[in-house]
Amino acid sequence: MADNFTKEAFTLLGVGVTVVALRTYARLTSVGIRKFMLDDYLMLLAVVVYGLETGAAYSVGARFHGLANNSMTDEQRRTLSPDSPEYGLRVGGSKLQLIGWSLYTLLLWLLKLCINIFYTRLTIGLQHMRMRTRIGFILIGITYLATVMAILVGCGAPFRKNWQIYPDPGNHCQPAISKMDLFFTVVLNVLTDAYLLSIPLPIFWSARIDPKKKAWLLIMFGGGIFVMMAGILRCALILTAGARGAQQSGSWAVRETFVAVVIGNLPMIHPLFARTITKISSSLSASRSSKPSKMEGSRSISLKAFSKKPRTANPLSVSSSAEQIIEARYKKENVAASRQDPDGNVRAIHVHSQTVVGFNPREERDRHDLEGGQSQCVISAVGDT
Repeated sequence: MADNFTKEAFTLLGVGVTVVALRTYARLTSVGIRKFMLDDYLMLLAVVVYGLETGAAYSVGARFHGLANNSMTDEQRRTLSPDSPEYGLRVGGSKLQLIGWSLYTLLLWLLKLCINIFYTRLTIGLQHMRMRTRIGFILIGITYLATVMAILVGCGAPFRKNWQIYPDPGNHCQPAISKMDLFFTVVLNVLTDAYLLSIPLPIFWSARIDPKKKAWLLIMFGGGIFVMMAGILRCALILTAGARGAQQSGSWAVRETFVAVVIGNLPMIHPLFARTITKISSSLSASRSSKPSKMEGSRSISLKAFSKKPRTANPLSVSSSAEQIIEARYKKENVAASRQDPDGNVRAIHVHSQTVVGFNPREERDRHDLEGGQSQCVISAVGDT
């Protein structure tokens, strides 16, 4: 059983590190290291914490045999000699549980912070969403402090009661199965995840785009639901694990944080895979047509000339180079052509990347307001025109 968990834990760690490496590479090729943002560096810190957490979870079973100061009768506590090996294992296991809880909490809240920083870039130009992300920072800070306080000082004084064997210190001083630690963590974890989900999902839900693309965006940005489910499941399993509570606590912490690492980096990795697939498709298309017609040749030259100009980011690519998918900015140097309706309202702008960003201005707003960047746009289509 321990060997199985060891393989699982370090396999998940390897996959998690690979995911973060891909995210970092995607950002590096997209914006360059000089334009790295705070969340890019915090994610690298999160990988270090993830490795330490996995090591702690492994040591719970490998070094301390899943023992802690829980699941003992009063008679067992009274008769257990402080000089016995079991006593040392239970004390050491309890101390490691405190460390594990602290690393687990730090990792989850680091990931939340990275996601919220990403959302601040995602919603640039929308004042009401700017306030939402600011509230997110406050909520993340308050809930993290509350969770850490519950873990470290919830047992009361003296601090050594967290690994006390005799007399029984009570459930709140048994870090492996402490109900107070579990409830504080799971409730505040779910609360912050639910709030973070409320930032991007309504935007994508109301966006007028292809249903398949909308479904993919909702899944990609709604992955926090799976993290919430994993946290709730972990809490339930630890409470019902009995004597194996210490081992279950470490095992499910690793599984939950793995899901959080993957979900938290998925929006950043998606553009990298999209660009790779596009290159492969282009290469296959080029190899099939070894003798292009005159018209195709002229189009190739035109596209080649376009590629030398600054690229305008696809508003749905969630690209690190331009994550402002909500606000379309009218820049003359990037405009190739525009369409107007009989009233003179701009309905679409063709940019060099051949992306169409559709506007839906209100009737009472005139064109001056639109060009001044005051009206809110809705993503309507993505693709070649």
